[in-house]
Amino acid sequence: MVVVVVGCSAVGAVLISRTNARSDELSDRIQPARAAVLQVQKSLLDQETGLRGYALTANHSFLQPYTDGVASERVHTRTVRALVSDDPTLLADADAITRAAAAWRRDIAVPVLARVKAGGRLTESGTLMDRSKDRFDGLRSRFATQTRHLDAARDRARARLDHARHVSDIVFLCMLVLFVAAVVALGYLLHAMVGRPLGQLRAASDGVRAGAFRNRIEVGGPSDLRAVGAAVEDMRARLVDELEESTGREELLADQAEELRRSNSELEQFAYVASHDLQEPLRKVASFCQLLEKRYAEKLDDRGRQYIDFAVDGAKRMQVLINDLLTFSRVGRVHDAWQAVDLESAIERALGNLAMVIEENDVTVVREAVLPEVHGDPTTLAMLWQNLIGNAVKFRSSDRPARIVVGCVREEAEPGTGDGAVWHLSVTDNGIGVAPEFAEKVFIIFQRLHARDEYEGTGIGLALCRKIVEFHGGRIWLEPVPEGGTAIHFHLPAESGAQHHAAELAAGTAALTAPSPTPPPPGAST
Repeated sequence: MVVVVVGCSAVGAVLISRTNARSDELSDRIQPARAAVLQVQKSLLDQETGLRGYALTANHSFLQPYTDGVASERVHTRTVRALVSDDPTLLADADAITRAAAAWRRDIAVPVLARVKAGGRLTESGTLMDRSKDRFDGLRSRFATQTRHLDAARDRARARLDHARHVSDIVFLCMLVLFVAAVVALGYLLHAMVGRPLGQLRAASDGVRAGAFRNRIEVGGPSDLRAVGAAVEDMRARLVDELEESTGREELLADQAEELRRSNSELEQFAYVASHDLQEPLRKVASFCQLLEKRYAEKLDDRGRQYIDFAVDGAKRMQVLINDLLTFSRVGRVHDAWQAVDLESAIERALGNLAMVIEENDVTVVREAVLPEVHGDPTTLAMLWQNLIGNAVKFRSSDRPARIVVGCVREEAEPGTGDGAVWHLSVTDNGIGVAPEFAEKVFIIFQRLHARDEYEGTGIGLALCRKIVEFHGGRIWLEPVPEGGTAIHFHLPAESGAQHHAAELAAGTAALTAPSPTPPPPGAST
């Protein structure tokens, strides 16, 4: 295409140059030469007229046209010779007229002027005037010849100009046809080399998008297009590899889900056994130990009664532990229908259950804000408040009046994260506190930070809280209070739809896989 454009441009430039040259020949040489020849003829006629008037009247004013004509003839003769210098015929005509004019002046004009100046006067029929007329007739004949030759040169120049224009028109038409043909050929080449491979690439990509991931993408055409096709093929290959990995992960997840369902089924069986078969022997042990103490009280010494108390206390603590484990295992598996839950009502239920403990220990509970409404299980949410507030009461400090502050604030999601808004809730106390290194361990099941004789408990309370929060799609964490005490924070989704995303995964599995508890240093809390 570039060669065609350059070639056509060169040919067009040559044709335009030739046409301009022919036009310039006509307008800049032939036409000016004709005008100059007419001026030469006029100058000679002026000379002849002025000479005749001067000869008849001897009046010098009649001599002025003669003098001006001589000067004008010389100027225009030089112009004619310059314009026709490359044409021998026209140059010969100009030379012949110049010689004839010079002969007329030498043989006629100069003698006439001399005679008149000497005092003589010529008549119209004088010999010299007759000879002047004959000579001018010869000049007129040469004028006619020169004019005829100029007309012929003009006609030839016009013919050459018309021919150049005709050739230019034909060539430009051919160039137009060639250009159109080149454009069509270029379009076909583009279609064959680019459009068709692009269509193949698009068809192959559509096939991959439709699910034919195994079909290879092979594209021909220019190197750049082949590189694009290779890049798309690499992406397809990576997608296939990732799809295979994803399929494998899905199969593994399905197997794990099946294992989880089996484990949950076994856990339900364990819960049934624990609630019936295990607790019944414990109740009998406690009952018969108490009957033994009543019936044989007089025969038992202090050590015997102490042993009976140990047995009864152990049986009761085992019952509490079993009940706590049952509660822990049921979170996420056994719950009320999800509904809108007013956290104000939930915390009121919890405070009602703890009313006696709060009153006996002179604990102040402060709510800094009105608690919101969320979507969830009302029973477990009330249990969450009861465990958190009860834990704060249990681990109060003996150095200062116990104070528990319940806080709540709405936090909007950061733009672009895809997360929803959450309610940031907290329970802050001024109790004995938790060392920072145990901030995570307190949420592990059976993890106790104190000896049993210091604080009662099974080590399940905060693990249960964590499970309840995660079951509702939130998270929970602990922060020590610098002035003394502990702040437990947790998030609950503000939108109802976000609270179901972890419900099944949180159902009795996370905390059961926790590591075995490690003995804490003395003085820490749970």
